[in-house]
Amino acid sequence: MHNVHVCTLSQIAATVASSGTSHLISVINIATLVERPDVIPAENHLFIGISDIVEPMDGQVLAADDHVSALIAFVENWDQTRPLVIHCFAGISRSTAAAFIALCVARPGRDERTIAQALRSASPLATPNTHLVAIADRLLGRNGRMIAAIEEIGRGEMAVENVPFSLPLED
Repeated sequence: MHNVHVCTLSQIAATVASSGTSHLISVINIATLVERPDVIPAENHLFIGISDIVEPMDGQVLAADDHVSALIAFVENWDQTRPLVIHCFAGISRSTAAAFIALCVARPGRDERTIAQALRSASPLATPNTHLVAIADRLLGRNGRMIAAIEEIGRGEMAVENVPFSLPLED
């Protein structure tokens, strides 16, 4: 069984090396330089250039349907034979939302609350970006269950940066 790994920008190389991943998702500001490790083919790296915001702000990129649709399609095409690594800048908000979404896509029959609780258990700091989750909830036809599950686990502990963690695909 493979996991979905979450890390910070500074921990990409170490997390990719330790996990043996074949796929990488970057959910980070559009102008941020992300060095894709050589072991990840370009076609196995999804870059989603968005700001860590939940409502429009001047000079920032708010996540939109096309961003989340790209994430969903990427996860649907991931063969799950090796782990998946997802990162943002601090590993707290965008990447944890993307990991939650990825697990909901990879395991469509799994209860959203169970996935959210696994996320909280794996990372007390995780504070998934609710805007990303709300878009995914609508696109996946989850009828508010994804957003309710994230609201139930609440905001994570305050921190500047998270430590890498992983979530199993199965319970």
